[in-house]
Amino acid sequence: MRAFSTMLLAVVAASALVAAFGGGAAAQATTGPATDAGVAAGNTAEQAAAATGTAIPGTGVTVTGLGAVASDYLFRGISQTRNNWAVQGTVDFEHGSGVYVGAFLSNAKFLASPHNDARQELDLLAGYRFELAGVKLDLGYVAYLYPGQDKAPGGQLNEFQEVGVKASYAADPVKLQAAFFYSPNYFGRSGDGYYVEGGADVAAPLGLTVLGRLGYQWIEREAFFGTPDYLWYAVGVQREVFAGVNVAVGFYGTDISKRDCAPVADRANGGQRICGQRALVTFSRAF
Repeated sequence: MRAFSTMLLAVVAASALVAAFGGGAAAQATTGPATDAGVAAGNTAEQAAAATGTAIPGTGVTVTGLGAVASDYLFRGISQTRNNWAVQGTVDFEHGSGVYVGAFLSNAKFLASPHNDARQELDLLAGYRFELAGVKLDLGYVAYLYPGQDKAPGGQLNEFQEVGVKASYAADPVKLQAAFFYSPNYFGRSGDGYYVEGGADVAAPLGLTVLGRLGYQWIEREAFFGTPDYLWYAVGVQREVFAGVNVAVGFYGTDISKRDCAPVADRANGGQRICGQRALVTFSRAF
């Protein structure tokens, strides 16, 4: 089953990349800030209103922001808040040359033994955006930090870093996107991490946008991370409802069984519910 999932993802991601580089209509920004405001691939904040940004006079810099409240914080299909609500913010500064820096902040909560006292996540982003043959490309770096986390005896710090590339291409009414990320030492010091994602946004009647995402995460030291290599998926719809406020409703899931979902000795021997299927509601406003 897992081999089939891997093959399925490879086919979808390859199809997205081929379509993205196939030429055709002029490129557009993807729906949500995955390309516009530097949010890492697989983040809940992808289901959010597209950000237009505000120019800072005399600098050549455009600042883009996003505020969001979501019924969960999902990163690549796994809850980062133990199935609780999240309040998030993103800010992005992009120069006319395409160079950008930004940050993402969210509350976070993890279960571990003897303890994991992380309460917030701060992501620092930097990179370069440009367009080639109608395809929008984003070469980026992300540092995932958990300010205030104390390292428990025998435990691991959560923080890690990734580099990656994102591509997006639009041929109305469909917008395609794909991403690849690599970490030399993934979450919890779990070794090499490789991630690939493909997706599409489709404009629909009544101002709706239909979204689909499919991603696969490979992890070198699975015992340190807490799950095996896994597939995640999402489908959803989003729409602006009032004064720039966007509402997105999605269905998310992974192929990780509960018993393999981050089991914790003496606290969750049978695994956790953070990898299971769930509905996600996100309220957001870009500026």
